[in-house]
Amino acid sequence: MTISPIFHNARPEGELPPQESAAFDLLDTLGIDYDRVSHDAAFNMELCADVSAVLGVSVCKNLFLCNRQKTSFYLLCMPPDKPFHTKDLSAQINSSRLSFAPEDSLWELLHCHPGSATVLGLANDTEHRVQLLLDREVYDAPYMSCHPCICTSTLKLKTSDVLTCLLPHTGHTPIVVDL
Repeated sequence: MTISPIFHNARPEGELPPQESAAFDLLDTLGIDYDRVSHDAAFNMELCADVSAVLGVSVCKNLFLCNRQKTSFYLLCMPPDKPFHTKDLSAQINSSRLSFAPEDSLWELLHCHPGSATVLGLANDTEHRVQLLLDREVYDAPYMSCHPCICTSTLKLKTSDVLTCLLPHTGHTPIVVDL
């Protein structure tokens, strides 16, 4: 995979897909600083490992989940090397067994495609149908890393900016879980 070794502190130049442009507009509006690297599509955690090495922070594993009835949706942000056990998480949040949400729900609610689910997509969830779940390690880390709603770029953000600026703006309160 090709990864630019150059850090950027601004959006990519040129025309961007609407969901990526909206993510950068949001960061600019809120005054949230970030480091960005561009790379080939990184739509799984194996490919994100190389990006993590360049950024100096692990790219979060972001899972878009739902209950069996597809009435409750969750965005789980967790460390990339931690295993996901649906039974344990379901018990922590008092939910029926969770599974991966349908691709069309990911687009409808977060304006993301598989492999690009991100905390930045919560800005598109204006009806607050998605509950953010943060693993305690992600919550406690000084930085977190995510895609800007597209998997050809990755951002390094201060976790404190996400918690005190981004999430209050989107109206989402995270539930901290221990996986």
